[in-house]
Amino acid sequence: MDFKDYYAVLGVSSDADEKTIKKAYQKLAKKYHPDVNPGDKAAETKFKEATEAYQAISDPEKRGKYDELRQDYQQWQSRGGRGDFDYGRWQTHPGGEGGGNHTYTMSPEEFAEMFGGARTSGGFDGMGGEYSDFFSTLFGGVGGQGFGAGGGSSARGRARPRARAGQDLEVEVQVSLEEAYNGTSRVIRTEEKQIEAKIPKGVRTGSKVRIAGQGGPGISGGPGGNLYLKITVSPHARFVREGDDLRADLPIDFYRAVLGGEVSVHTFAGEVLLKVPPLSQNGKKFRLRGKGMPNLEKPGQHGDFFAELSIVLPENLNEQEIATLRELATKRGITDLNKQKV
Repeated sequence: MDFKDYYAVLGVSSDADEKTIKKAYQKLAKKYHPDVNPGDKAAETKFKEATEAYQAISDPEKRGKYDELRQDYQQWQSRGGRGDFDYGRWQTHPGGEGGGNHTYTMSPEEFAEMFGGARTSGGFDGMGGEYSDFFSTLFGGVGGQGFGAGGGSSARGRARPRARAGQDLEVEVQVSLEEAYNGTSRVIRTEEKQIEAKIPKGVRTGSKVRIAGQGGPGISGGPGGNLYLKITVSPHARFVREGDDLRADLPIDFYRAVLGGEVSVHTFAGEVLLKVPPLSQNGKKFRLRGKGMPNLEKPGQHGDFFAELSIVLPENLNEQEIATLRELATKRGITDLNKQKV
């Protein structure tokens, strides 16, 4: 037995109100009504499908049960949809709880309102159509009952099912370290909708951003579920994150390390001019306060940026430069370069 998406049949969203559902059905019914399309079996089929869908979701009690089944079916699909879906717990047994014909009752006034006049000869009664197996399984409709426009027990006056919040959804989102520093946004698509979600500054790998009410649709008028963005922050080519602090190697030439000088340090907050004192050793660390990552809970506060010197030796020295270095080594008592005490 195939699942029927009655909302898709009518072309409405799952949170559509009764007025929207009625308007959508009226449009389809007028288009595919047998009197408008005499002898057209395809139009007749679409008319029956639209009428069945309208009967299913225009009544609060039936809609509540259908919405629960629909959510259960979507969860089964999201898990891979292996095997056959179990409709057993949703089946209505004739004579049992929820049984009966469930024929939608439409008064002459309602019929005139929807179709703009008196009932035509084709009408609902003239259809002679049967409910689908899906509808009959869910609501206990009897084959051959047809799509009656009158008679039967009215669906009105029944207690509306208890409102329930929609299903929470989780989506994995990858951002760059720079996006985590500045904050960013992503267009998120779910089965129900498309939204632009804002990702706050300071997120870390494993952070979950909650978007209230943007998960699965509520059931029977209940609130929408929540949408959670599970964040992964991609590694950066130069910076290493340690909590809210950032660390990076700072290449510096041999001469500035020995003689001292200034080095421009790139951070997400902009360029910072760092003064390097003379005779700075390889691996020396410099702390730039407040130039690290923003704190997720307190985005106005930032961690620190640690720059670690990495001395780059000169290449392609000429003979005179090498001789000068040898002379310097001799003056410092280094006469045998093949031996070094550690």
